[in-house]
Amino acid sequence: MALPKSLRQLGYAGLLPQAAALLVALDGRDWRWTALAVGFGYAALIFSFLGGVWWGIGVARDDAPGWIFAVAVAPSLIALAAYLPWIGGYAWPGPSLLVIGACLLLTPLVDRAIGFLPAGWLELRLQLSLGLGAMTLALGVQAL
Repeated sequence: MALPKSLRQLGYAGLLPQAAALLVALDGRDWRWTALAVGFGYAALIFSFLGGVWWGIGVARDDAPGWIFAVAVAPSLIALAAYLPWIGGYAWPGPSLLVIGACLLLTPLVDRAIGFLPAGWLELRLQLSLGLGAMTLALGVQAL
């Protein structure tokens, strides 16, 4: 069974907030800092959401790999760690955006390792992760 059309549409629509943040950040005007902060927040939110997806897969399947729950909590912890420099007044958001962007690019590897996913899921996840990860990395470079 193919993935529902609405799932694909909503998945691709999920790239729009990061694209908007990148466009505003590249413009370099008054809203640049806000765009960088929004871009970080959105990327961290989606990264954490993916951890929730993995957790849900682990709960739903008796044959889920034993490591899935540890991997599922990692995105939220990594996102929190990437946020802490801002709270402490250290270099932010450039390095933090680079960390989250790189992590997003790696998330399809977790999906692939899980193994029992619907047809078309890995292809969609690869496209979405490459898109969001690349835009987040671009924001990170822009912020440096």
